[in-house]
Amino acid sequence: MVGERSIEWPAFVFITAADGQGWVPARHLSADDGAAIVEVAYDTTELAVTKGEEVTVVERDDESGWWWCRAANGGEGWVPVAVLDPS
Repeated sequence: MVGERSIEWPAFVFITAADGQGWVPARHLSADDGAAIVEVAYDTTELAVTKGEEVTVVERDDESGWWWCRAANGGEGWVPVAVLDPS
């Protein structure tokens, strides 16, 4: 089921599925009357990072404003581009 669109991140909608829920880019869904089919596999995991922490960018999703990153401890997830310094 498709819920509301994010105000802060308008590329995302909140979905609820049989195995969980989370924010997914709307472009990955084909929706009809509140139900949707996921067209692209998507992991909703967000990676908690601290200032000064170095991460490896694995996948860039510039359209959504989030990049999939890997931390030194092996943890992976989405991080908002706005908090990253690519230098």
